[in-house]
Amino acid sequence: RTAQWDDPTRGYFMNGFVGLQIALTSHWPLDAMVLMLGTNDVKDRFCATPEAVTGGIAGLIDLVQGAEMSARHPGLKVLLICPPPCYPAGLLAGEFRLAAAKARALAPLYADLAAARGLGFLDAGTVMEVSPVDGVHFTPEGHAALAEAVSGAFSAL
Repeated sequence: RTAQWDDPTRGYFMNGFVGLQIALTSHWPLDAMVLMLGTNDVKDRFCATPEAVTGGIAGLIDLVQGAEMSARHPGLKVLLICPPPCYPAGLLAGEFRLAAAKARALAPLYADLAAARGLGFLDAGTVMEVSPVDGVHFTPEGHAALAEAVSGAFSAL
């Protein structure tokens, strides 16, 4: 999913705003939520700057913290996670040729956004790396490290 764009090759349903709105409307009340998007937003086809990607994340947070969802989910705790930086490799290299620098620039922007909106924050790039097989997805060890970090971050909320 992306934080804000319909994917021209995969469809409108890859827009995370659509999925989040459905989830928040159909599953309630929620106590806690993890939000980790941004990797697909840095695909070359979207021509997005790190600031534009962060703007998409801000739009998702606007949805979560808006009047309707705040009423449905009072006291909802949100953990914003910046995905680990991706890079061009393997079969996905053509989609992420220009992504590495953009992906590396996201963590401080996400951290500032989380602080401004009163969210928990975790930089996944500090606890794991993406797989060298495709430069995007996680290894089993990466998943385990991220799970442990998320558990710790939630206990701090």
